Amino acid sequence: MPKPYQIIERHWQTPNPVLTVLLKPLSYLFQAASTIRRERYRKGRLKSEKLPVPVVVVGNIHAGGAGKTPVVSALVAGLQARGIRVGIISRGYGRKSAAVYVLNENSTADDAGDEPVLLYRQTGAPTAVGSSRVQAGRALLAAFPDVQVIVADDGLQHYALQRDLEIAVFPFADMGRRDLDLLPNGGLREPFSRLQSADAVVVSGCKGGLDRAYFRPSENLFASRVEAGEIYRLNRPHEKLDIGGLAGKKAAAVAGIAKPERFFDTLRGMGIALSETRALPDHADISAAELPAADIVLVTEKDAVKFSDGLAENVWVLPVCAIIEPDLAAFVAGRLKDIKEK
Repeated sequence: MPKPYQIIERHWQTPNPVLTVLLKPLSYLFQAASTIRRERYRKGRLKSEKLPVPVVVVGNIHAGGAGKTPVVSALVAGLQARGIRVGIISRGYGRKSAAVYVLNENSTADDAGDEPVLLYRQTGAPTAVGSSRVQAGRALLAAFPDVQVIVADDGLQHYALQRDLEIAVFPFADMGRRDLDLLPNGGLREPFSRLQSADAVVVSGCKGGLDRAYFRPSENLFASRVEAGEIYRLNRPHEKLDIGGLAGKKAAAVAGIAKPERFFDTLRGMGIALSETRALPDHADISAAELPAADIVLVTEKDAVKFSDGLAENVWVLPVCAIIEPDLAAFVAGRLKDIKEK
């Protein structure tokens, strides 16, 4: 039997007439509250603070599942390759503490949340988390005063933090849809028109050409696709999985991400026959004791950071990276140069 969140998410993709009647009035209320809040920040009735270095916000108007994390990782790596010292701040969703926290090499998902730990391990960039992005940014700069620019992960609606650049990530699967609606009748945090005020829009999970007319008047449009790397053993990353040697072995896959079927389909596309798949809610806790009984269990990198007991000997990890065209890091570096020269 589908769980309530699965029913709602299915409704967002294929609207159910009955649910539309019930939820549409609530979406009107959500939009009104969202608009009032944003206007209060814009008019200075709510306090919005600026950090001493430029801030690039990467976020989305969807309630999860837009493919933002690979985009953030690719952008940070691209800026680092240009010699720019980058820091990352995030809310740290799913962590056990509400205090501002600066990550270190021993940080876990319980300390900082799964996505910040993943970004920290992938990029090595100084990273801090906090429900107040301003406080997180100040803590980051206090610990790493040489940081030149901060990338705020998932802070598009966090108007208490002033930003110099906004990058909105939009899923390719929703391109062209005219029935997108705000929560709870749809999956949007803000109206589709919000994209028009962003400095750039990155369409994630691209499988074809971009419908530029759909995003007008967005001038700076980027396409992002995810490429899978070699599958490695969780506790020994240097050890790669021999897919050809899986004959006769039972392989299972577990994913606690917003769109788990994408992960399962990727594995099947690599020639891995899955005897079992287990989809968990996004950011769900997972441990070795909860894994399916199988010779190998495949997980995402986002889920891999949740294992800290060292007991998951049969767990293997599929790494992915985002390829963004044209070069998003070059675009952002150019804008940062303009900001510095003003």
